[in-house]
Amino acid sequence: MLRIAGLAGNRGRNLLHIADRAPGGAEVAVVCTDDESAPVLSSAADRGIPTEVVGRGADESTAEHEARLRERLDDYEFDLVCMDGYMRVLSGEMLDALPTTLNVHPSLLPAFRGEDAHEQALDAGVRTTGCTVHVATEELDAGPIVTQEAVPVYEDDDADDLKRRVLHDAEFKAYPRAVKWFAEDRVTVDRDADEVTVEGDDDGQFPTRRVVSDDRTRTLRYGENPHQEAALYADAASDTASVVHAPQLNEGAKALSYNNYNDADAALDLIREFEDPAAAVIKHTNPAGCATADSLAQAYDDALATDAMSAFGGIVALNRPCDAATADSIVESFKEVVVAPGYTDGALDVLTDQDNLRVLDIGSLGERTASLTEKPLAGGRLVQERDDWAPTRADLEIVTERDPTDDEIETMLFAWRTLKHVKSNGIVFATGTETVGIGMGQVSRVDAVRLAAMKADEHAEGKSAEGAVMASDAFFPFPDGIEQAAAAGIEAVIQPGGSVNDEDVIAAADDHGMAMAFTGKRTFRHD
Repeated sequence: MLRIAGLAGNRGRNLLHIADRAPGGAEVAVVCTDDESAPVLSSAADRGIPTEVVGRGADESTAEHEARLRERLDDYEFDLVCMDGYMRVLSGEMLDALPTTLNVHPSLLPAFRGEDAHEQALDAGVRTTGCTVHVATEELDAGPIVTQEAVPVYEDDDADDLKRRVLHDAEFKAYPRAVKWFAEDRVTVDRDADEVTVEGDDDGQFPTRRVVSDDRTRTLRYGENPHQEAALYADAASDTASVVHAPQLNEGAKALSYNNYNDADAALDLIREFEDPAAAVIKHTNPAGCATADSLAQAYDDALATDAMSAFGGIVALNRPCDAATADSIVESFKEVVVAPGYTDGALDVLTDQDNLRVLDIGSLGERTASLTEKPLAGGRLVQERDDWAPTRADLEIVTERDPTDDEIETMLFAWRTLKHVKSNGIVFATGTETVGIGMGQVSRVDAVRLAAMKADEHAEGKSAEGAVMASDAFFPFPDGIEQAAAAGIEAVIQPGGSVNDEDVIAAADDHGMAMAFTGKRTFRHD
């Protein structure tokens, strides 16, 4: 366990925060100050942390004072010294006698050294400041940098505003982070080279720290619901096709809402799966229908026919420039947004004539450059690799007595790519390269099958589950899902496999003459 000796001059809020957080299991062994009235003394005592006051006499030299301080510290065991508002520059002799000594400064060193860092930042008109945790040296506000944390400077900030935000948004993150690295024995300090290296703190896909800086591009009318405020932030460095950067071609129409952006992004993500002309209709980030075809207009008609009722007020995404024929079909029923990599003049004439239809031009789809997806949590965020995998024919393991036909395999592969964008538990019924029924967001897999069957039976226009293929985003834990699918008319299944009851599930498929393929990988989508 890493033990810390703290040197504080006033409230010692960073030291107390470290004591409360215990990053990496670190423990504050003692807090020392040269001011007997420093509030940190009572706060540390309340936490059961020993305290020492080593004041400096009026005629006492630095060497004499430091000798008395070292003598007091000799009564404690510690591996790291953390300074926090200790307003004395330690001598080289003192620093050599101590373990590594860290300090935190309220700016992004080497900018704005000294006591008035916040005032300097405001006077300089910078838009970003922050804090620096560094190894203390004889030189004021210098020494090898361990870590930094940035915060924005707002136009109406004063020094007190900035001080408060730097403490809570920067120092309270950076100082515990540095202590944790030391506790994990991941830090190498080379004072001669004025350098600190941290094991694992590199530019890999999941580095030790992540710095994300986005710029607000617009304030939205409201969030998911009218009582929630919302804004859109953009990554200015991103060059991937996105709805964030897409111009709205019918400028007279109302601006996109929070939900519009969310759904449009989901729709764009889906149609990027396909090389052939593809169309998708999205509602509440779930596909209401998806299809590929020889023409874009046919793909849209096939996608819409899956569930035209649910598609009302939805988002349309296309992976080809929208032509007039497709535009004519889109405006036959109410849609909120169309997303496409360009539009013909005829298509724009049709689409921009609709008062409440927003038209987004995302430009060339190109290659997807973002390899990670994120989900904010209270107090942090989850980051994972994007689910870019989709099976090929060679990836399929046929596990039933009957082999799927070539047409069924083609449908399996299409259905899987669509299924990747359906909320789990997810089921897709498909024929050819178009969806027939979709069951999404169910807490039981058999209910997802029932929902897909109901959608196919009651909502699909000119389609049927009879003879269709079923895709499941995870294994079937019991044969009941297969039984429900057979009752709906399903004749082939693609699923990950891997259940302890796989043999029973396969036997149920064999009993109904179904073909079944395992992918060996699941495709959960929980967000």
